[in-house]
Amino acid sequence: MSSHIDSHPGQSPSTRPGLRLPGSPFPLGARADGETTRFAVHAPDAELVQVCLISHDGNETRIDLTQRTYGIWHGVVEGVGVGQMYGYRAHGRWDPTNGVRFNPAKLLLDPWARRLTGKLGDHEALVSHDGDPFGGPSPRDSLGHTPLSVVTADFIPTSGPRIERPWEETVVYELHVGSFTARHPDVPPRYRCTYLGLAEPAVIGHLVRLGITAVELLPVQAHLTEATLRSRGMRNHWGYSTASYFAPHPGYAAEPGAEIDEFRIMVDALHAAGIEVILDVVYNHTCEQDVGGISVSWRGLDAPGYYLLDTEGRDIDLTGCGNTVDAHSPITVRMIGDSLRYWAEDMGVDGFRFDLASALGRPHGGQFDSRASVFSSITADPVLSQRKLIAEPWDATPDGYRVGDFGTQWSEWNDQYRNTVRRFWNGDTGVRDLASRLAGSEDLYADRRPWASVNFVTAHDGFTVEDLVSYAHKHNEGNRDGNRDGAAHNDSVNHGVEGPTDDATITVARSRHVRALLATLALSTGTPMLTAGDEFGHTQGGNNNAYCVPEHTPREDAWPLDWNMRDETLTAFVTRALGLRRASPALRQPEFFEGRHTPTGHPDLVWFGGDGKEMDYHAWHDESRRTLQAWIDGSDIRSHTQAGSALADDSRLLVLHAGGPVEIALGCPEWFYGLLLTEFDSTEPDGAPAPGGPISGDSTITLSGPTVLVFRAIG
Repeated sequence: MSSHIDSHPGQSPSTRPGLRLPGSPFPLGARADGETTRFAVHAPDAELVQVCLISHDGNETRIDLTQRTYGIWHGVVEGVGVGQMYGYRAHGRWDPTNGVRFNPAKLLLDPWARRLTGKLGDHEALVSHDGDPFGGPSPRDSLGHTPLSVVTADFIPTSGPRIERPWEETVVYELHVGSFTARHPDVPPRYRCTYLGLAEPAVIGHLVRLGITAVELLPVQAHLTEATLRSRGMRNHWGYSTASYFAPHPGYAAEPGAEIDEFRIMVDALHAAGIEVILDVVYNHTCEQDVGGISVSWRGLDAPGYYLLDTEGRDIDLTGCGNTVDAHSPITVRMIGDSLRYWAEDMGVDGFRFDLASALGRPHGGQFDSRASVFSSITADPVLSQRKLIAEPWDATPDGYRVGDFGTQWSEWNDQYRNTVRRFWNGDTGVRDLASRLAGSEDLYADRRPWASVNFVTAHDGFTVEDLVSYAHKHNEGNRDGNRDGAAHNDSVNHGVEGPTDDATITVARSRHVRALLATLALSTGTPMLTAGDEFGHTQGGNNNAYCVPEHTPREDAWPLDWNMRDETLTAFVTRALGLRRASPALRQPEFFEGRHTPTGHPDLVWFGGDGKEMDYHAWHDESRRTLQAWIDGSDIRSHTQAGSALADDSRLLVLHAGGPVEIALGCPEWFYGLLLTEFDSTEPDGAPAPGGPISGDSTITLSGPTVLVFRAIG
């Protein structure tokens, strides 16, 4: 079906024309200069594009953009300055089988807008079709039902020095801006759930004391709730439903309309404390869902340019979210690059974690290519190539699972680390895979360095660490989807009772399990990522997919971290573990071990079993083994990092035991004749070892159950 729409449905526009000048097609978006604003929007197949100025009382003034260059409609409008609300109406063919869906009845957001205002209204006013995605166009005007773009001022990019912390010194902390401070007693109520709340001294002080060097923020680009959630009376909480790749989410502003300034204040405050800011960015799909969904921006301007579509005009869904952004398209490559540079340069961001990154590397929806257009453009960019780049190396399809396959400048979320560590401490596996994960996953990242492995045992997507040891099954009924959402298999255990219990034996076992998991994370080679709240026992009541809340839930009640119920002893435990990592270069190696020899002529890493004997082929393949010991020779590291220092050797012995009570022989190499001093003991609530002096390297010790021990070589 094909038709041409040239009417102006909906509210009649006013007659104030303004002065229209050609301007320039670049940069895209709206740029104010005194009392004039230049507008530029990409819509190459449109026959006419109008910029629509919206007053605070809802009146609309439509102005034709008469200039079209490189498929970009542009012009300068006088009498328009900072704070002006606007949108676009695009006129042209209605040809849905070819992906062309121009409908001037729909007021569209500027894809390059740096600020949004307003909320979604009636869903039926937002769809561009008449009820059938491949039927006719809807005549209903969407003005009053869709958010608006807002003209913003240009500002001086953040000028403070960048931290540029080496990867091997990085400790990432994943958090949700709203939830993190929602119930923080030392954050003023007006700043809770906001950017400014995260900038509060009490909050930053907690991160610094814990040993965090980088916060990874769940999506803070402006987002909207998808229609499938709205139909259940829910709203999107996490933010993986992007409405603008340039605008900070307005819901996290303490003062309406101040989100840009407040975001920059937050970044400056974190930087002043030595903490980098990493954004979780969602360039793989948008809030518009599939062709049957809403039309609020990209789909109404250039669906074939922004989205992967099949030969019938339907979305190719690699993301499980209805649509997939076409990262091979020139306009999308430009949009992603412009967006990243804006956040990096103007907003001061230090790095990016790319959600479902594999979807960005599959040209035309085909096979994954680590040199795909958008990846090449990022790593070749003089600004972006200097930022921390983290891939979530999968999408929603089997072909998209690409752990270990990204380029040399990328780090990756390593779910194989998560799975292996969980299974080891559950007693489900032997020690072979665990050794690979502890040593930096060289089997996956041999072309890079250990820091390429972003190690985690929990993340926003899944159980908290407290729930991981308290629930054998997910409990997502609160999401109003019949408990169908979320992963069904989590490598979780409940230690005998599902959920909360007063049974002291079970609570002790759970606490010990939690400490073993977090200690392993802190002491593994690679880049550790801790999930906010895990350090003090945060629970979600067994919900492993806390991405939504009932629509009218106050923001302070949306999956809040309850700081008043925090376990201070567990926090002290994690602080000690991360402090040990920070103090010991041997525990945060910048290179793979690979059996290289130190100046003493000895190997840098030797593995031992619980019998104190060096692991051989049969030991590695014995799945019944529950004890692994790692001797890390730190003499080379110490002399390299502290040349001329009189400090002792940095060699360490790590002991990990996932079974019941047992007696083990310490695993020390035959050339070691010194003593060992216990530095860390996960069986103690705060990780501090019981008082005692050094012991010999050939000692036998008794372990009472699951344990992580760290010994330092002395003498």
